[in-house]
Amino acid sequence: MDNNIVHFLRLASALNPASRLQEPIPVTIELLASVLCCTPRNVKFILRKLEDKGCIEWQPGRGRGHKSGMAFMRSVEEVLEEHLQELTGKGKIKQGIELIGLPEVNGPLQERLLSLLNMHMGYHSETESITGLDTLRIIRNRRMEKLDPASVYRAFESYLIEQICSTLVIYDAKNNSFLPGLAHMWEANPEHTSYIFYLRKRVRFHHGRFLTSKDVKETLLRLTDGQSPVSWHYRDIVSVELQGDHRIRIDLARPNLFFLHLFSCVHMSIVPYDVDFLHQPIGTGPYRLLDYNEKVLVLAAFDDYYAIRPLLDRVEIWYVPELGYNDRTYQLPDTEPGGTGAGEGECANLSIDYPALGCRYIMMNFRRNGRQHHPLFRQVLRMLYHPEALVRELGGNRITPADSFLPWISRRTLWNRPSFEEAEKLLRSSGYQGEEITLAYASRREEEREEAEWLQQRGARIGLNLRLAPYSNFNMGELLRQADLLLAEEVLEDDWQWGMINYFMNRSNHFYSLLQQSQRDEIEAQLQDFAGVPEAAGILLLERAESLIRDNCWVLYGSHLNKRAQLNQSLFGLHTGSFGFLDISRLWIKTGFAETAQGGSIGTGTGTGMSNSDSVE
Repeated sequence: MDNNIVHFLRLASALNPASRLQEPIPVTIELLASVLCCTPRNVKFILRKLEDKGCIEWQPGRGRGHKSGMAFMRSVEEVLEEHLQELTGKGKIKQGIELIGLPEVNGPLQERLLSLLNMHMGYHSETESITGLDTLRIIRNRRMEKLDPASVYRAFESYLIEQICSTLVIYDAKNNSFLPGLAHMWEANPEHTSYIFYLRKRVRFHHGRFLTSKDVKETLLRLTDGQSPVSWHYRDIVSVELQGDHRIRIDLARPNLFFLHLFSCVHMSIVPYDVDFLHQPIGTGPYRLLDYNEKVLVLAAFDDYYAIRPLLDRVEIWYVPELGYNDRTYQLPDTEPGGTGAGEGECANLSIDYPALGCRYIMMNFRRNGRQHHPLFRQVLRMLYHPEALVRELGGNRITPADSFLPWISRRTLWNRPSFEEAEKLLRSSGYQGEEITLAYASRREEEREEAEWLQQRGARIGLNLRLAPYSNFNMGELLRQADLLLAEEVLEDDWQWGMINYFMNRSNHFYSLLQQSQRDEIEAQLQDFAGVPEAAGILLLERAESLIRDNCWVLYGSHLNKRAQLNQSLFGLHTGSFGFLDISRLWIKTGFAETAQGGSIGTGTGTGMSNSDSVE
């Protein structure tokens, strides 16, 4: 950080020059030495530097007892905006973020600087430079968790792993079928108890070695050793046989018609057996990891990618905790976010809405003693957190009432409107004595706060004492100890059947963590035969498992949500991937359309069985 800027901010904070700009303020060298935490000699040196930059004007006092005068020639806002422009113009994004994070920068000023920083995010074409690199810069307002396919449970981290790694097969949601990935062919015996995968030859990992069947086996062992939260799905594997460098056979204890879904999910992203992925994330995907620290994650296009090389050469994802986005924005710098038209010389922005597969809901914490264990009390909560009333009264991105994670099931429901009198009577019958009930929700999400306050007000009408507990950094242990209820959001993958079964059985997500073991056993009993039955029968089992949590009010469904993307007309190759994120490996900007395309956060969805930044953290 530029020391001159720090000194200027300290002086401005101490002397409050906002209303006296360009007017001399009486000061002494001793006072300034105290403010700047330095010697009187250094004060004079600092003042000369600030004068040279045109920030202040210094008038030394003449004679004993005469105070000196210091006039601020420029406002704090002007100085910081200019310095931020200078930093970002030189590509010094880290220093720009540090500037915004200074204690003296807050409120409207911080918002203005964040907007300026965001102008330098997005797509940058450097065709006139020596390197000719095309770079996409993105801001995220949540620090990223570790990248590990075996244990990942947040959607954005899953999305990144899909850019770094590849799977044996690829699920095609449009046709409900599977496409070749690292395996160019596969076959199963008639009983579906044995599968053989044939691997592509000369597929390189990012560290240069060619992929072999040993890498597939070791990846699979990471999931079946009992430590992975998704090991339940792979429990029927009894043997893995390497039949050469490019052929692998997997035998099962019983038939599994769902097996290919397990090999197309992010958890079965193939990692090299000779590298610890936790310390050095390496895969065969379109992007390789260049840098990964607390401030930034940098991806570079992998020139030896076995499929089509990405069109973007470099992707930088910067962590800025103060910045929050509700929309997924991809736009050019000189246009306003959310614009729908363009004036002369401007590029139009398009706002595209699309419904997310999943919903927002409230989950009971059954691991904490409290009134939420009583069935009648949970029914009261369901009457208060009424999906139809929620959508009707709050609107926003809540598009339809939810009675399931799946919108087509929710559409079957005929909604009634329970009265507050009914709810109050049921509350008394539940034995409620006015005790405080704590609802946790993500503080960064405006709609969750709005929803929590709405529920609190409705509860107050019948005597329910609901305390709201916003959190910024999710901690499951703290939640288990302090919260009775959790407001959360779930957005399913394109492969919704995998998404549903993984939501129910993933041991790392909040749903599993908040249930008692007896409840988990009930759900597992419902789904025990899921993989061995035809698809129609499997879907019926999923519906029965969901009925179990719905009918017992373990989960209270709220609303299906609309996701919005701000897209500039200069952006091409717009293809969505998992959880509705744009596939950056296919994104490009037509030469001549724009020098720079601004981009905010590239996604806010929540993964199945894996909570994203924006729901639980």
